[in-house]
Amino acid sequence: MAKTKVVVVDDSALVRSILTEIINRQPDMECIGAASDPLMAREMIRNLNPDVITLDVEMPKMDGLDFLSRLMRLRPMPVVMVSTLTERGADVTLKALELGAIDFVAKPKIGVADGIRLLAQDITDKIRIAAKAHIRRAAAPAPSAAAGAPVAAKPVTMASVGRLSTEKIIFIGASTGGTEATKDVLINLPADCPAVVITQHMPPGFTKSYAARLDGLCKIRVKEAQDGERILPGHGYIAPGGFHLSVERSGANYIARVQDGEPVNRHKPSVEVLFNSAARVVGPNALGIMLTGMGADGARAMKVMKDAGSYNYVQDEASCVVFGMPREAIAAGAADEVLPLSEIASHLIDRLRKTAGGSLNRV
Repeated sequence: MAKTKVVVVDDSALVRSILTEIINRQPDMECIGAASDPLMAREMIRNLNPDVITLDVEMPKMDGLDFLSRLMRLRPMPVVMVSTLTERGADVTLKALELGAIDFVAKPKIGVADGIRLLAQDITDKIRIAAKAHIRRAAAPAPSAAAGAPVAAKPVTMASVGRLSTEKIIFIGASTGGTEATKDVLINLPADCPAVVITQHMPPGFTKSYAARLDGLCKIRVKEAQDGERILPGHGYIAPGGFHLSVERSGANYIARVQDGEPVNRHKPSVEVLFNSAARVVGPNALGIMLTGMGADGARAMKVMKDAGSYNYVQDEASCVVFGMPREAIAAGAADEVLPLSEIASHLIDRLRKTAGGSLNRV
């Protein structure tokens, strides 16, 4: 089997050396070049034709985001970002995912060398996933777009569901490629939709920025979930990185339960934990959505949701960055509808309006 060819791009000689060492220890991959800046990387990509590149965010001569933007327009290829675990690093990383990066690794602020070595398994797993991911050429930015402004997908016409439902809850699970896929669903939901509870595989330090970014783009309010808070219609709740999110009933209300614990299916937060609580607590009032991601986290629990009466949507292969989790959900018999990402929100809204007897008003 041919090895996955990787080019490492980082301005730190130490980081380049450690990443090269980690990659070359793997039997199925090889670091074929290490560049200290984007200009050098451009030549390496042209001459060496790598399968994947790892890219630092803050680089000399050209900002990592500028380089990524040009790369995804002119020569789309799998990119794994190497980000610093800071608030700015989180914001920049989310922008990189929006521009087309497949995934990211958060390197520690201190003890970088030892920290990266501890992340060796995570780094190499993400390179393997990136090598198989579906890559799409990014569109050129609109001339009228403000520099640095977030670019959201064009929303569908958002039909009101008619009234706020306090009984129904929408549950979303996602992993690799899911930050953008989840965004594309949420920005197309009207302000009066039921509550949305989301587990996206993300490490600590990134989910707060992710929730804030979604909150600025969506009609619904989006926040990082807090333990014990009431789950309200017209709101979205993101599982905090490093904690499991589930729902519980408290009298007439649903509440969020944010808890530490062992990883489930190697993940924390885990979609399995969230979806099992949906089946147990919400039953036929739940609507499940499984989006792009590697592995099988949440697939079995989504079938449990379906058996408890939920109605489930699964993203189709053609629109997924990685078809692992959706494929497993389909194989488990958990899907009621398998749809392109662009159609999930509209089908969901139509179903909510029919079941709620909602009006045909437009918002």
